[in-house]
Amino acid sequence: MKIYLLAASLVLGLFLSPVHAEQKKVLGPWDVHYIAFDSTMIDAKIAQSYQLQRSKYQAVLNISVLKSSDQKAQQVRISGTATDLTQKQIELSFREVKEGDAIYYLAQVPVHDQKHLNFKLDIWQGTENQKLEFSQVFYID
Repeated sequence: MKIYLLAASLVLGLFLSPVHAEQKKVLGPWDVHYIAFDSTMIDAKIAQSYQLQRSKYQAVLNISVLKSSDQKAQQVRISGTATDLTQKQIELSFREVKEGDAIYYLAQVPVHDQKHLNFKLDIWQGTENQKLEFSQVFYID
């Protein structure tokens, strides 16, 4: 039930703020879906159940990895950093969430208005290792 509430919260947030759209990259055998968004877009009860801090100064990263051939959720390990324009690095700590057949990974990162972050993630499963890189600017209302 939690995944449906989180998904509904994310979808609602996407309609309210078109700047934060989910993105996908094909990396080796995987379709990697990723989104970074303001943590206040999550309902307070949902944030509490996922141990997420709600603040306009905290962003949430949500990563899901699907096998390209059958779109089955993959259990992987993810590590990475967020680097700002002054080259300050923030280590990201991902937490795995399983809800039914869905598996996704959540991390939080501090942000401020017009904060530009470059994300570099390592995703691996067994001997398969892929790198996901993307950038995003965060705006505080």
